[in-house]
Amino acid sequence: MKKDLGVHPYLFPMPVLMIATYGENDKVDVMNMAWGGICDNNMVALNITESHKTSKNIKERKAFTLSIADIDHLAESDFFGTASGNKMEDKFERTGMHAVKSTRVDAPIIEEYPITLECKAVDLQHTVYGFRVLGEIVNVVADEKVLDENGIVDPSKLNAFVFDQFQNGYYKIGEKVGEAWKSGLKYMDK
Repeated sequence: MKKDLGVHPYLFPMPVLMIATYGENDKVDVMNMAWGGICDNNMVALNITESHKTSKNIKERKAFTLSIADIDHLAESDFFGTASGNKMEDKFERTGMHAVKSTRVDAPIIEEYPITLECKAVDLQHTVYGFRVLGEIVNVVADEKVLDENGIVDPSKLNAFVFDQFQNGYYKIGEKVGEAWKSGLKYMDK
């Protein structure tokens, strides 16, 4: 039997995405967010509260990077979602993580994260539903340790985790359980 739970953002899994931007004086700012993802082959959509430091930086620089958080940096990633760049000037420095400037967009790449999408902000939308950033992916950089023998990202090597909106937890992912566009083929001939 099903039970009504009311209105909640109950989707699972939710990605743990790390948005990195530059602020004033090229100060690195990183924000942990779950309400975003791929919206086309070369596009991402991010729903961000407009008062965040990250939102201001994206408006000014028209660029950001988007990384997948990994378990090795779970504490730092969680901290980036807890601390406000508006209130804590040394937020990034406190973690001891390192950043390098992207050669393609005006945003930092956080060296410790295994994969990063370099994005240009192509549309900033202000609606009654909030602030949405549409970003064009101009390049993806990945640590060689997460690539397979063919140079393709192996999800099991990402050591990624996802966010649980039911109980506010993080969960490890990575075990392959099926083959996309093949596991359900038996139903095609019915």
